[in-house]
Amino acid sequence: MLDFIKDLNPIFQALIATCFTWLITALGAGLVFFFKEINRKVLDGMLGFAAGIMIAASFWSLLAPAIEIAESSGKTAWIPAVTGFLLGGVFLWGADKILPHLHLGLKTEEAEGIKTNLQRSILLVLAITLHNIPEGLAVGVAFGALGANLPAASFAGAVALAIGIGIQNFPEGTAVSVPLRREGLSRFKSFWYGQLSGIVEPVAGVVGAAAVIIITPILPYAMSFAAGAMIFVVIEELIPESQLSRDTDIATVGGMLGFVVMMFLDVALG
Repeated sequence: MLDFIKDLNPIFQALIATCFTWLITALGAGLVFFFKEINRKVLDGMLGFAAGIMIAASFWSLLAPAIEIAESSGKTAWIPAVTGFLLGGVFLWGADKILPHLHLGLKTEEAEGIKTNLQRSILLVLAITLHNIPEGLAVGVAFGALGANLPAASFAGAVALAIGIGIQNFPEGTAVSVPLRREGLSRFKSFWYGQLSGIVEPVAGVVGAAAVIIITPILPYAMSFAAGAMIFVVIEELIPESQLSRDTDIATVGGMLGFVVMMFLDVALG
């Protein structure tokens, strides 16, 4: 199967990879068919785990290759890394201010973004959807880099990133569907909204892959951009949400384990 995918155009590779990450989101959301509630400590550990994976992926799969690509192209290595990283954070900061959304554990009136009359369930879904934009972009850029035929870009590394993002999407799907079920939605509606939060990943993945193939010089900037966007999500949302119950040890252990898993995937497979 992997050999077949390896022979495809990088844009199609990115589409397949991000459809995989979307599928894992759906599997996580599917837990709502078995549980109406999830223990808060378990959820904290899962969110911490997702944060750890995103932190590791930002460096091992994106920033480090971006620096290597910039160096091999004769550029000052830190300029694309710093510029792209900060732009990624600014992009998510702007989206955070504009897109109406609500973080887990907060009251409806504490929703962020432009004020709206959207239902609480929709606001919760939009919060996770915002997470998934940089994740899909990161996978897309990793596969798009293969089209540039650069030594720092490898198919195995892109696959490792997709697997890592997929793993951390499982708790994100659960983090949407189970709270919605607890608030009175049917199991099917809770599942539907949970998996729907991941639909932006294939879109972002294809856009990211196409952009770096069409404009190859932006590749190190694009990889750093995705890294900055993911780190913004981790600091702004995942870590605070994982520690709402103030039982920080579980979230911290989850974060450490997530980092190790992603580091292993990237170093061992990439």
